Amino acid sequence: MSAEVTVRAAVIAALKEDAALMGGLNGLFDGQPVRASVPYAVVGECIASDWGAKDVDGRELRLTIGLHDAGETPGRLAALLERIDAVMQLLEFAEAWRIVAVRLIRSRVVKGRDKDNWQAVVDYRVRVVRQGG
Repeated sequence: MSAEVTVRAAVIAALKEDAALMGGLNGLFDGQPVRASVPYAVVGECIASDWGAKDVDGRELRLTIGLHDAGETPGRLAALLERIDAVMQLLEFAEAWRIVAVRLIRSRVVKGRDKDNWQAVVDYRVRVVRQGG
């Protein structure tokens, strides 16, 4: 299976297994949900590029995770962002792919269009190599 689909599924499973993270969310979705109540998280875009060598099949993935919340301040998002980062740093395997590096590329917190709506977005770089390849 492709690295994009496999790693994305592993990230979603790992995030859903984190009780502290899920205790702070009403849901975690693979892609933008049709309906959701805040606070919720979305695993969004996943872009892959070659990261291989002569005898190594490797990929570099850019993965986006978004958080949506309501309130006067974005304070609740800080704890959720910390949990996401803790989970991401512990990733090791995604089926046939071994995760060799996870790095936070950037994060941002912005006020939404609604008066009391906040959004946080984090982008990670995940480098993987195919097991046995």
